[in-house]
Amino acid sequence: MARDKVRKATNASLRTRVLLLTLLVFASVSVPAYVAYNWMVDTTIVKLGTLFAEKQILFDRYRGMETLSRESSLAATLARSPIIADWAKNEADPDKKARGVAELEHYREAFADKSYFFVVDASGNYYFNDRDNGFAGNEFRYTLDPGNPRDGWYYKTIAASQDCQLNVDHDDNIRVTKVWINCPVVQAGKVLGVIGTGIDLTNFIREVVDIPQTGVDSMFVDHSGAIQAHRDPKMVDFHSLTKDAKSKKTIFALVDRQVDRDAMTAMMKAASNGGNSVEAQFVQISGHKFLAGVGYLDNLGWFNVSLMDIDRIIERSLFTPIAALLGAMLIAAALLVTLLFKRAVLDRLGRLENAVRGVEAGNYAITDADPGKDEIGRLSRSFASMAATVGDNAQVLEAIVRERTAKLERLAEIDPLTEVYNRRGFIRAVERERNRAGRHKSSLGLLLVDLDLLKTVNDSFGHQAGDHLLAEVARRLRNSIRSYDICARWGGDEFAVLVAECDAETLTAIADKVRTAIGRTPIGIKGDDEVIMTVSIGACLLGADESIDSIAAKADAALYAAKGAGRNQILVHEAPDHEAPSIDLR
Repeated sequence: MARDKVRKATNASLRTRVLLLTLLVFASVSVPAYVAYNWMVDTTIVKLGTLFAEKQILFDRYRGMETLSRESSLAATLARSPIIADWAKNEADPDKKARGVAELEHYREAFADKSYFFVVDASGNYYFNDRDNGFAGNEFRYTLDPGNPRDGWYYKTIAASQDCQLNVDHDDNIRVTKVWINCPVVQAGKVLGVIGTGIDLTNFIREVVDIPQTGVDSMFVDHSGAIQAHRDPKMVDFHSLTKDAKSKKTIFALVDRQVDRDAMTAMMKAASNGGNSVEAQFVQISGHKFLAGVGYLDNLGWFNVSLMDIDRIIERSLFTPIAALLGAMLIAAALLVTLLFKRAVLDRLGRLENAVRGVEAGNYAITDADPGKDEIGRLSRSFASMAATVGDNAQVLEAIVRERTAKLERLAEIDPLTEVYNRRGFIRAVERERNRAGRHKSSLGLLLVDLDLLKTVNDSFGHQAGDHLLAEVARRLRNSIRSYDICARWGGDEFAVLVAECDAETLTAIADKVRTAIGRTPIGIKGDDEVIMTVSIGACLLGADESIDSIAAKADAALYAAKGAGRNQILVHEAPDHEAPSIDLR
C-alpha cells in the first residue's frame, strides 16, 4: 500500500516534471520559433511583393508603350514630311496649303484618335481637325499669342531638346482634353512649327491605367513628378508644360515623409539613367506602407509608377496554418520539439526561402518543391506554381517587347504606303551592302527613279489615286529588279534602287528593265480610269571611297538631265565629281 502511494507520488511528480519541462521547452522554443516564423513570413512577403512590383511595372510600362509609341512614331514621321515643311515655309501658297492639308488628312486617318493639329511657327496659326472631320475646309482655328499663358505649351515644346513631348492638356480654344503628342517640324536646324495628334484622356485612362487590380494603383508622371494619367481624373495635372512647379499635382505630394520623397526622386533618376529597368522601394502614404515601383518610358519621357499595398496582394492569413502546425508539434512532442521543428519546419522553410531567392535571381523553374501534404508542402507547391506562372508571364512580356521592337523598327525603316525601304532604311541597307561588296571586290550602282507628271494625276484624280499609283509602281519596281538588289522610296514620287554586282552595261540594262516594266501597261487608278506612268532615271556607279551624299548627288544630277531631255529617259552620270550638285540625305 505504501509502495503504491510512493509510486503514485513518483508518477505524479514525473508527470509534473514532464509537464513543467514541456512548458519550459515550449516556452524556450516558442520564442525563437515565433521570431523565425515572422521573419520567414516577412521575408517571403517582401521578396514576393518586390518580384510582383517588378513584373507589374513591366506590364504597365509596355501597356503604356503599346498605346503611345505607335502614335508618337506616326506623329514624328508626319513632322518629317517634306510636304508639311514646304507649306510651313510658304503658308500663303494655295497649292502648298492644299498639299499640306491633304497630307494632314492622310495621316489623320492613320492616327488612332483620327485627329491632328499643326502650328505654323512663322504666323502662329493653329490648324486642327477631329475624328468627325468637323473642320474640313475650315482647319484654321486660331492664332497663338506669345503673351497668352495658355499658349505657352507651344513655346515650351520648340524650346525643348527632345523630338516629341507628351502633355496632358485641355485646349480652351477647341474645347477638348487629350494626351497631346507634340512633335517639332524642323528643317536644316530651323523650327518651322509643331505638329501632332492627341489621345482622348478618358479612353487612355480606361485602357491603360484604370484596370482593376487588388491592392495596385498605377499612374504615369513626367520628369517633374506631375501626374499625367491616373484612374481618378481629379489627380491629373493639366497644363504641365506651362505650370509653375509649386502648383503642379505631383507624386511627391502623395508621400508623407521627405525621406520617401527623396527616395522617389532617386528611383526616377536611376530609372531614367538607363540602370535597372525597374526601381522599387517602400514608401509611406497616408500613414500606410506601400511598395512603390518606378519604370521609365524612355522614348516617351514619362515614368510609370505603381503603388502596391503588399498586405492586400499577399495576405498574411495564408501563413496561419504554419503557425498552427508549429504549435501542435511543440505541444505534442515537447522533448523533441527542437529537432522536429528544425526538420519539419525550418529546413523546409529554408528550402522555400532558397526558392524565393532563386526566383528573385531569375530562376523560375523550381524542381525541388516540397512534396509534403501539409501546409508547408502546399505553400511550396503553390509557390512553385506561382513562380512558373510568373516565368511564363515574363516570357510573354519579353515576346511582346520583341514584337513591339520589331514593329517600331519596321515603322522606322519601311515606307507604310509602298512597303519598301524609306530613305533611312535604304541608307542603312546601302552601308551594309557596301561592306559586303568590299569583301567580295564587286561594284555597286545606284538608280534614282522619278515618276513623270505624278502631280497631274494627283490634281486630276486626287491624292488617293496618287497613293495607289505609287504603290503599284513600287510593286512593278520590285518585280523588275533582281532578288538581291534593293529598292526604296526616296521621296514623295522618287524611288532609289541599289544594284549589286554590276558594271555600266548591267546598270543601264537594269535601268531600262525598270523603265519598261513601269511604263509597259496602264495602271488603273479610279473606276475605269487608267494612266500610263513613265519614269525618268538617273544612274551612276558607286566609287569605293565615295560618300553616299556624293553618289546620290551624281545620280540626282543625271536624273535632272534625263527629265530635262524630255522625260521617260535613262542617263548614266559621267560628269566630274566637282560638277555634281550636293544633296543632304539626312
